[in-house]
Amino acid sequence: MTEHEQYAEDLALYALDALMGEDRAKLVQHLATCASCRLEFEQLRGDTALLALSAAGPRPPHSARQRLLDAVAREPRTVITRQIVPRLGWWGWLGWAAMAAVFVFALSLWRENLTLRSTLASASSEAAENARQLEELRKIAAPIIEPEAQRVTLVAAKTPPQPQGKAFYLRNRSSLVFLANNMPPLPAQKAYELWLIPTSGDPIPAGVFKPDSHGSATVVNPPLPAGTEAKAFAITVENEAGSPKPTSPALMMGTGE
Repeated sequence: MTEHEQYAEDLALYALDALMGEDRAKLVQHLATCASCRLEFEQLRGDTALLALSAAGPRPPHSARQRLLDAVAREPRTVITRQIVPRLGWWGWLGWAAMAAVFVFALSLWRENLTLRSTLASASSEAAENARQLEELRKIAAPIIEPEAQRVTLVAAKTPPQPQGKAFYLRNRSSLVFLANNMPPLPAQKAYELWLIPTSGDPIPAGVFKPDSHGSATVVNPPLPAGTEAKAFAITVENEAGSPKPTSPALMMGTGE
């Protein structure tokens, strides 16, 4: 038996990762210098992969199975003194193929798990953003829909179209939504300012606004002192930056309904 033939006998076991110890080390060293054995080993390893996939998928090509059987057939039938891993019959091949198939299946599950985690993280982030937006909408809607909210209508002189404003104030949350319509346009660098008139003390600034081309405007949740009881709301014309105190007569005013 030539040296090449001696190593060729162990290629099938090495392809299945069943060659151990000194025999494995010698074969690895031989593969580094023998192109023919390297080619044979790559073919056997490819055939092993095809058999592994066949445990859970299509039947492998007949030629691949035959090459593996031929490699096993080349194993000597005489008893030898060196200690090696016992040769595997066809059923042993199936066992290794099943193990390889389990490995392939586990790898597939691992990839699916990574994809699922990424999807869950994205869904969790989206759900958190939706919850935040819903909470903002609830804060805006609270003074409009809560039964205990104070509703104040502000009107001006009865010159059509009559300017009008509607304030929705929820004192226990310091929440205010103001809607205005038919508001006259303003000179440059001027703006309307809304005022909360408390039951005692000076008027409290409650937001600066300019109407759009249709005379409509809104003020949503301006900063207000907590728990302030409102006696009325009023509107004055101020500089567009706003003023801490009214500097002109009230154009519109309304008390609680």
